Amino acid sequence: MRSDDATPPAPARRHFLKTAGVLAVGTAAVGSSACDVKEPATVDEQPASRRVGFDRVLLDALASTVLPATLGEAGVRAATDRFVAWADGYDPVAEEMHGYGYADVRYLPADPVPAWRAQLDALDMLARKSQRVPFTRATPAQRTAVVDAVLRTEVGERLPAPLVARHVALALLAHWSTSPEAWNLALGAQVSPLTCRKLEDAMRAPLPLAPAAATPVTSATPAGGTT
Repeated sequence: MRSDDATPPAPARRHFLKTAGVLAVGTAAVGSSACDVKEPATVDEQPASRRVGFDRVLLDALASTVLPATLGEAGVRAATDRFVAWADGYDPVAEEMHGYGYADVRYLPADPVPAWRAQLDALDMLARKSQRVPFTRATPAQRTAVVDAVLRTEVGERLPAPLVARHVALALLAHWSTSPEAWNLALGAQVSPLTCRKLEDAMRAPLPLAPAAATPVTSATPAGGTT
């Protein structure tokens, strides 16, 4: 006699194997695509190699034109060396130091050096066309005339920050003007800002400059002429 609450019969063996086979195929198909463990995509964090340096002969000729004559040949050379080292060491679009008053991440400007190199070449081309002589072989007066022609449209009451200077001549002069040597020369004393001083010297009056550099500079008189 059949009981009313009897459980239904188990599926036939053939039906069970067929169902299991279908499930196994489906699992394998899914496992081979969506569920595969894949290595995370890697991003090449190495930027393209950055070209550094300038045509040093051209840059030296420009430096002798725009930097103060009171620096002397050795001082102009040293200031130009520091400018080149700073430009070569610049890290474009690097994360800035976090300042006060803002929480967002900020980045430095793009690399200005390629434009500055092109401007050096343009100074030479302009000298050849307007003065009939390469910039490096031009007289101080001729070089000054070329630089004056290029900077004629630049206006402002002060020098820009070196990094955002729109011309290499301004960048070179602005970089020097922020140096301790420029402050010392302008004030006629060894104030040397941005340098370390001993605590016992903090209350002492700045020492005078050496006689060779004691003439105060009230304007950036170019070595090759007048502004």
